[in-house]
Amino acid sequence: MSAVAAAPSAMPKEGTPVVLVRGVSLEREGQEVLRDVDLSVERGEILGIVGPNGGGKTSLLRLMLGLERPTSGEIELFGEPVARFREWYRIAYIPQHAIAFDPHFPASVREVVLLGRVARRGPLHWLGTEDREATRRAIELCGLSGLEGRRVGALSGGEKQRVFIAKAIAARPDLLVMDEPTAGVDPESERRFYDLISQLRGELGLTVILVSHDLGVVSARVDRVACLNRTLVYHGPAGALEDKELLGRLYGAGRIIIAHGADESPVHGH
Repeated sequence: MSAVAAAPSAMPKEGTPVVLVRGVSLEREGQEVLRDVDLSVERGEILGIVGPNGGGKTSLLRLMLGLERPTSGEIELFGEPVARFREWYRIAYIPQHAIAFDPHFPASVREVVLLGRVARRGPLHWLGTEDREATRRAIELCGLSGLEGRRVGALSGGEKQRVFIAKAIAARPDLLVMDEPTAGVDPESERRFYDLISQLRGELGLTVILVSHDLGVVSARVDRVACLNRTLVYHGPAGALEDKELLGRLYGAGRIIIAHGADESPVHGH
């Protein structure tokens, strides 16, 4: 397979985290959502964010992406305060339920992936040969060759997932952020997803942040984890997810953690 060549961009200073979160708290309507969160995401790493429902995982992503402002604390992207950051084409975001695509919407795989170039070029830029080549190579890298003309709504969940990853990398970002990317897909599609993410990290130098409930898979397939339950319970190597004491602190005493093994089946916190 051909790799999508990474476009030149201003790289952060040596040792500068791609994302830096310092003392971040968030309140909504008087309710505490996050309290005093500190973490960093290093260039080229895959970070998994895990924790119970309502623990603030999606809220933390929104803060990182500048979609919401923290009540207190600071966030930096590539060494710049998020409020001053302007190079948003360097970041690709795949939200929850991206694969819940209207089955009757008349957009082909090629057309959806090509939209990723709009994020890179801007809505007023004429998409030309370079954009179509980047689209073709993203489709190839994501294993979608032969499906270019298929309607996205008619694809399987795993195929739709790869379409939206291809759309994201067609923009040639430096950071890929995903919220529950394997929700609603079968175990084989989940395995292929993590294989693809590892390949993209290796070939494109991507930094990846993903939110997941599948603790067993995450512990085997990411570099570090951030365990979040309104506060940061743990931030470090992913192997710590095998620690029952840590899981008890994360999910609460008496909560059941169903462990299915890390090879292909998910582990869920309930």
